[in-house]
Amino acid sequence: MHTNYYFLRQLASALTERLRGYRVAVCFSQEKDELVIGLANGTAEFWLKAQLGAAFPALALPETFQRARANSVDLFPDLLGQQVETIAAWPQDRVLQVNFRRGARLLLKLYGPRPNAIFRTAPDAPAQLFQQKLLADGTLCPVFALPAPSIPFAPSIPPAPSTKSDQSEKSERIRGSDPGKLPPPLADLPARYLRLNGYDPAPPETKTRLVNQVLAQLEKPPHYYLLRLDGRTRLSLLPLGEVLATLPGDDPVGALRQFMPLALSRRALEQETKQLRQLLERRAAEAGTAAAHARRRLHALAHEGGYRHTADLIMAHLHAIPAGATQVEVLDFYTNQPRLIKLKPTEKPQRTAENLYRKGKNQQIEERQLTERVARREAEALTALERLEELDTLPALAELRGLRAWRKQHGLDPVPTAAKAAAELPFKVFEDRGFTILVGRNAANNDLLTQKYAHKDDLWLHAKDVTGSHVVIRHRAGQPVPEPVVEHAAMLAGWYSRRQHDSLCPVTVTPKKFVRKPKGALPGQVVVERERVVLVKPGNPFDTP
Repeated sequence: MHTNYYFLRQLASALTERLRGYRVAVCFSQEKDELVIGLANGTAEFWLKAQLGAAFPALALPETFQRARANSVDLFPDLLGQQVETIAAWPQDRVLQVNFRRGARLLLKLYGPRPNAIFRTAPDAPAQLFQQKLLADGTLCPVFALPAPSIPFAPSIPPAPSTKSDQSEKSERIRGSDPGKLPPPLADLPARYLRLNGYDPAPPETKTRLVNQVLAQLEKPPHYYLLRLDGRTRLSLLPLGEVLATLPGDDPVGALRQFMPLALSRRALEQETKQLRQLLERRAAEAGTAAAHARRRLHALAHEGGYRHTADLIMAHLHAIPAGATQVEVLDFYTNQPRLIKLKPTEKPQRTAENLYRKGKNQQIEERQLTERVARREAEALTALERLEELDTLPALAELRGLRAWRKQHGLDPVPTAAKAAAELPFKVFEDRGFTILVGRNAANNDLLTQKYAHKDDLWLHAKDVTGSHVVIRHRAGQPVPEPVVEHAAMLAGWYSRRQHDSLCPVTVTPKKFVRKPKGALPGQVVVERERVVLVKPGNPFDTP
């Protein structure tokens, strides 16, 4: 409610009393979406800092301010030396207007989606914009005869005369056209306060009385409240949610000075808590889904005729298989039922059985890996859910320092985005659980990745016995690469290889120090001196639909 009309009107009155006669000494910006104005009157100084970002538009009044020596840009040079006459709030709107004695006007537009500062040296002078991309604000003209304070609400009252603001014109049209609808300035906190006090089911006469009671309280609030509501820290003229502090209602400047530092610090805590919650929920969902997929695959393997089973039947019935046969029906001695087996006419049955025995061995390895994957992924999902519970229950996480320490302890620190890394590296770049995965684009690029970029302790992966991309998992000191990361990187190695369409792909995994390039080898060719092999289904696990 720090940008609500009723608070801005009281703030404008207090600032007029405080700043009349002050001159603008400096006007600059040293952070994105920040406008700082320093005013002076003799030895007295006053600072006004406008936060003009779409996420959190606000006006701060720091008691002191130190301008940075670097990365600071002067703005609105014609504003310097202007002497403040009055400050006013636009009726039914979120705009503060600073009137200067020589006719200049500065508008501070605090709309949530598109805040801005608009300066004119005279009524007919061109507009100077802080947010220059908001070109439409150039037509937003200062109001030179501000209407009187708002009148009590009644369903039959016609709309008040409109101001120059599109927002206030829309507000007044709504107010006049729908008698049962709350006045737009009562949106958000005042509206919630009314509904908590029985506004919605009340008859029209009671609604009018309730609204006028709240309007009277907003016109001259006995207190300002710093409160926490829906996970956000708010400044309110009405008590709602968890009240953190109760401040005198006759000092809007003091209330704003207490609210802004608290809101900014709490905002960082709220944003990081929200990001952590989303990360943990995503991890729990991903791990649960992966475990379910692995369980389904295990069930399918357990209930379908295995490769070894088929090979045994071929070898037991070799005498009954004619040369060049494309299929043969035999008695399955496991189930005592007839079984039709497809064959390749150009391949001997013994060779077919040999290939099936090899696939059967891989199938056993796959079953073992799937069992391990189910256990691992279920443990990950449980861990993520436990962290979510801690996020809601641990008192230490109610403070930013405690939250960041807990985040670091459990390896939940934010990492550079893959997009940023991709802009710096000439490879395909993926991020997984804080580890960077690099994928070569072609043979020459593979050489560059393996020979120039990869560190000896990085993990190196490649689809076994076929051409394909080199894949590297960047090493992080003191942190072993989790198996899910290895699994995802192996899936990439299979996907960017000749085995892309195989149902199962063996992938070599080894530290890069065991990979060397022989003298005279072609681009991309290397020799691996020590390896382990994982079986995965080729794919891109980071490809979002």
